[in-house]
Amino acid sequence: MKKEIAIILTEVNGVFRNMDEDATDLLVKSLQPKQRIFIMGEGRSGYMAKAFAMRLMHLGLNVYVVGETITPSIAKGDLFIAISGSGTTKSVVSAAVKGREIGCKVFTITTNDQSELANVSDEVLVVPAATKNRLSHETESVQPLSSLFDQCVHVLCDAICLDYSVSQSISHHSTYSKHSNIE
Repeated sequence: MKKEIAIILTEVNGVFRNMDEDATDLLVKSLQPKQRIFIMGEGRSGYMAKAFAMRLMHLGLNVYVVGETITPSIAKGDLFIAISGSGTTKSVVSAAVKGREIGCKVFTITTNDQSELANVSDEVLVVPAATKNRLSHETESVQPLSSLFDQCVHVLCDAICLDYSVSQSISHHSTYSKHSNIE
């Protein structure tokens, strides 16, 4: 098992060495305390989106996961964050297009800055990790499907949350007070 963990960590580190930190900083700056944030992804990217939304909620942000029954309608001025490795997932692209039509800022996390999703976005954060498509610009991986992309997105989103919490002086105590207490 140690060998497999070492392989995964090596692959993840390789992806982060090739990332543009400016786009990451831009996403942190896009997170505004009074702004509504809508996050969407499908499949495992959807799980990463939900994990990111949960942590942003713990940080006190007004965040919703698209597709949940309690998600309100999106409105002009909201931030829409789309997560799709391929950038071609139809439901995510469709929601991003709708968000743009309404007047939302669309921020995409993807591997493919030439994808349909990237083309309808205001900002694109490229995570150059392997996806199920194994495009030539993606970092190679021995892992199945989009595992490397999903792992990198999870770490990236946690790093974004850490950066935001430090910049806003949000303490562990403050975030813990928003953690579920009816478990």
